[in-house]
Amino acid sequence: MHKIIAVKPLENYKIEVNYENGVKGRIDLSDIIGKGVFSAIKDTKEFKKVCIDPQTHTVCWPNGIDLCPDSIYMEITAK
Repeated sequence: MHKIIAVKPLENYKIEVNYENGVKGRIDLSDIIGKGVFSAIKDTKEFKKVCIDPQTHTVCWPNGIDLCPDSIYMEITAK
C-alpha cells in the first residue's frame, strides 16, 4: 500500500496528495461530491477538513468518509 504523507484541499473539490515515495498529484472529486456518503462534505467548510488517518494513511474527513490511497495513486499516475 502507498502511504500518503500530506493532503491539501484545493478549490472546486480538488485535493493535492503527497506520497512518501515522492509522487505528488491532484485529483478532482467534484463528480462524487453530493452523492451518497459524499453529501456530507458538499459544504466547502466540511470539505476543507480533509486529513490523513495516521494508522491507515487514507485521505479522510472527521465524519468518517475516507478514500483508498492506492486508488488515488493509480489515478494520479494513470496506472
